[in-house]
Amino acid sequence: MSELVNAMMLAGMRRIPLLAKLQLYKQLGSATAVVQNKSDIRAVVPDATERLAVMLREAEEPQRWAEQELQFCIDNGIKVLTFNDSEYPQRLRQCEDAPLVIYYKGTANLNPKHVINIIGTRHSTVYGNDCVRRLVEQLRESCPDTLIVSGLAYGIDICAHRNALDNGLETVAVLAHGLDDLYPHCHRDTASKMISQGGLLTEHPTRTPADKKNFVSRNRIVAGMSDATILVESASKGGGLITANIALSYSRSVFAFPGRVGDVYSEGCNNLLKHGSAVMITSADDLLTEMSWESDKAMEQKRKTGIERQLFPELSAEEQTIVNVLAKENDLQINQLTVDSNIPINRLSSLLFEMEMKGIVRPLAGGIYHLIC
Repeated sequence: MSELVNAMMLAGMRRIPLLAKLQLYKQLGSATAVVQNKSDIRAVVPDATERLAVMLREAEEPQRWAEQELQFCIDNGIKVLTFNDSEYPQRLRQCEDAPLVIYYKGTANLNPKHVINIIGTRHSTVYGNDCVRRLVEQLRESCPDTLIVSGLAYGIDICAHRNALDNGLETVAVLAHGLDDLYPHCHRDTASKMISQGGLLTEHPTRTPADKKNFVSRNRIVAGMSDATILVESASKGGGLITANIALSYSRSVFAFPGRVGDVYSEGCNNLLKHGSAVMITSADDLLTEMSWESDKAMEQKRKTGIERQLFPELSAEEQTIVNVLAKENDLQINQLTVDSNIPINRLSSLLFEMEMKGIVRPLAGGIYHLIC
C-alpha cells in the first residue's frame, strides 16, 4: 500500500486529534509506519498514552475510500502532498497544527521566495478594494515573485485574487471544502483562471461540505503558509482578525491598512494598530522595508555596483558550502538548506547564526535565509 494512501487514511482518522497524529508521524517518519503499528502503537512509541493507543486500535482503516480518493485526484489533476513531501509548503510545516495531507490543484510553486496573504472583510468598501489594487500593482513592479494567498471569499479575498491575476502574479486560494466543489459558486470563473496562474488548495477530501468550522480551521493554513498577513479591512470581529491572530501565534509578521476613525470595516485594522499587534502599511514599499525584502530594482542596483563576495570575511569550509548553496538559489528555508548543504540542522543553525553576525546572511520570516550580495 502506498504512503499516499496511508497518509490519507491516517488523516481521515477523525477521532484522533491532529496534534497526536502529527507527533506519531514525525516520530515514526511516515504514515505507513503509523498504520502498520496501529494495533500496538506503544510497542514502537512507548510514551504514547493508553487513550491514544485505544483510539488507534479502534480506528477504522478506510483503505478502499483512500484508494478511491487517490484515483479521483489522479484523474482530476489534483496533487496529494504529504507532510514530508518536498512540494508541501515548507512555511506551513513549521506550524504545530499543520495538516498531514493537503490537496492541491494548480501550477504555482508553494515554496517561492515571498508569500503573503491578503485578507479582510466580506463586505469590502471602495477604499478597501483600492488599497488591494494599489498594493498588488506596486508588488508587480517591485516584487513580482510574490505569491498571493487568500480564501476566495467575497470582498477582500476575491479582490486580492482578481488583482493578482490581472497583474500577472500567481495566487492561491485555500478552501474550506473538497476540490470536487467550489464555494462560493459565483467565483468559479476566477478559480478556473487561478489553476493556471496559481492554484486551489485544501486539507479536505472530496464530499467535504463548506461547514462553518472548516472556514475557521482553513485560516491557519492561510496564515501558516505565508511570510506575512496583510489585513486590509475588518470589522471589530471577523475571519480576517482570526487569521491575523493565528499568524501572530506563529510568530509571523502582520500588517494592516489604517482606516478612518468610526468606519465599521476599519475598526479591526485600527484596533490591531492601536495595540501594536500589526504594523501599519500604506504601500508595497512599506511592506518590503518591514520584511527586509529587496525590490528587483534594488537588487539590480547592487549587481551594477559590482559588490563581490570576496568582501566577505574568511569562511570556514562549512560556511563556504552554505554560501555556495545560497548562491545557486537564494532565500532558502532552513529545512531545504540542510538537505542541499548536507549539514545537520543543529549544526546548520549554529553556523547560520555565526554567519548572520558576520553580515553574510540575513534571516527572513518563515525560517528562510537570504545571502547578502
